[in-house]
Amino acid sequence: MSMTDLLNAEDIKKAVGAFSAIDSFDHKKFFQMVGLKKKSADDVKKVFHILDKDKSGFIEEDELGFILKGFSPDARDLSAKETKTLMAAGDKDGDGKIGVDANMP
Repeated sequence: MSMTDLLNAEDIKKAVGAFSAIDSFDHKKFFQMVGLKKKSADDVKKVFHILDKDKSGFIEEDELGFILKGFSPDARDLSAKETKTLMAAGDKDGDGKIGVDANMP
């Protein structure tokens, strides 16, 4: 399954483009722009599993830096600052990783 099976390709393109500048990433706006906030819990979990590159059931900080590439292969990497901000927002129990039930959007 690919990201465009779940989300509109044009929405993904616009969202990735909107945050192309370093340190401009806003996860809440990004997830809204790609349409993730309107998806069912099941679809959100499917997106999570696409982003979980090592299939560990968690998105660790090293994977998180490449999260935009999970939506669009030619997207940029997140900066260290953006990665830490996103991790802090998603890591509800402080274990350094985001679980599928963390409700990313």
